[in-house]
Amino acid sequence: MADAATPSSSRPQNPATVGEIMEPALTTAHATDHIAAAAYLMKHAGTTALVVLDAETDRPVGIVTDTDVAHAVADGKNSLREAAELMTKGHFRHLPVVGDSGLAGIVDISTVSLALLGPGDS
Repeated sequence: MADAATPSSSRPQNPATVGEIMEPALTTAHATDHIAAAAYLMKHAGTTALVVLDAETDRPVGIVTDTDVAHAVADGKNSLREAAELMTKGHFRHLPVVGDSGLAGIVDISTVSLALLGPGDS
């Protein structure tokens, strides 16, 4: 019969280092990824946080948590709004759209404005 005082975990009873108690960081995203991509990755990995990597070096630059995602959504952060803010602050009329394989297209201020207004608001 097993002793009731024996822990069922494979972790050391008196851990001495962070390395002994850490979980592997299997879920990562790049700093340039959209917040929705981070939310998707966390949901499908069953985790509440992921490591954010620099897009050029793949070195960790931070973490994003499910709370960060909730705050971004509650604050109305999305790529259209961010594009409009960037265009307004920088006095840009056009922005390049960059995807994983490089330049994907271009948007202009009129298209962004119409998309933010929604159907029937123009």
